[in-house]
Amino acid sequence: MLSRSRAPRALRPLVALLLAAAALTTPTAAQADAAPTQTASSSSGWNDYDCKPSAAHPRPVVLVHGTLGNSVDNWLGLAPYLVDRGYCVFSLDYGQLPNVPLFHGLGPVEKSAEQLDAYVGKVLAATGAREADLVGHSQGGMMPRHYLKFLGGADEVNALVGIAPSNHGTTVNGLTQLLDAFPGARDFVDENAPALTDQVAGSPFLTRLNEGGDTVPGVRYTVIATKYDQVVTPYRTQFLDGPGVNNVLLQDKCAADLSGHVAIGLADRLAFHEVANALDPEHATPTTCLSATS
Repeated sequence: MLSRSRAPRALRPLVALLLAAAALTTPTAAQADAAPTQTASSSSGWNDYDCKPSAAHPRPVVLVHGTLGNSVDNWLGLAPYLVDRGYCVFSLDYGQLPNVPLFHGLGPVEKSAEQLDAYVGKVLAATGAREADLVGHSQGGMMPRHYLKFLGGADEVNALVGIAPSNHGTTVNGLTQLLDAFPGARDFVDENAPALTDQVAGSPFLTRLNEGGDTVPGVRYTVIATKYDQVVTPYRTQFLDGPGVNNVLLQDKCAADLSGHVAIGLADRLAFHEVANALDPEHATPTTCLSATS
């Protein structure tokens, strides 16, 4: 799939393993079938550039997909959920690589943040709003922090809600240690899918992003995590420190919630309820196991 250079034969199993782990962020066909069959079209109110925010929900919501995701598949559950509650909802594609259709979020995270910057500007111009709220899954919950910290995004964003975000990187349950066990592996993955190595715990990108603190003034941060996450591990590395931060573990709200990394972003109604609370904290209601039916 990634063809800019060919992997040495000894590295191919490792690269396949890392890509398979990253692919857990992408909804499968069966999972998509289990979600609402709505697409990102103006007819449904999603990505409707004629939508004007209401007094009740004065800011447009921009959804930011995860690694190997796209602007539709990642949001088959959450986008309709928010549209039904009166939000103007938009979603972008970012991190595209040449000759890799549908599977995005693979390019350098810094460049993806520049795409987000431009997209938020487009949404604000179309809606007439002064600020937007961002909701991202996995890489999409972490990447906007570069935009907020280094690209002036704090002046355009009221809140960032990260669903299973890779805020402090991941070990993918220890698999990333194999990058240094195979000579040339890290360089190969970085060349062909730089977003993967950007998200490895301790990467230069993450070191710079988190240096000096996790947050910037003026933005509210919410992190929604599950202890059953199998991709961004350990799961507590997703949490942020700083003023204006609300870290939520779903199992503290409902011990019976068994969602992993994909399900929490694609179909978990408890997570969706927490997103709605984060977007409108003045009207927040407690999240319980019964929130799955709301």
